[in-house]
Amino acid sequence: MVITKQIVAERIAAYLRHEITLAQLVDWAENVVMDADFNEHDATALRTAVARLGVADVRAFGLTWEDCEALLRTLGYDARVEVVPA
Repeated sequence: MVITKQIVAERIAAYLRHEITLAQLVDWAENVVMDADFNEHDATALRTAVARLGVADVRAFGLTWEDCEALLRTLGYDARVEVVPA
């Protein structure tokens, strides 16, 4: 499978929406690093983003909202928050 900016952005978004756990995001990133091909045009940005996600479960690295924003920005996306009544 060829990994694109959109695929990585969708995974980060799924994590932020609590559709997947941090462990699932990290597992996905670790598998992608080992098994997937990166879109040649964006390979450097994609490898950097996926590598960062792959270590997010290590206490020294973690994954903050700001980290997600920065990763999305490097992929060409903006993160937005919508507050709605419960």
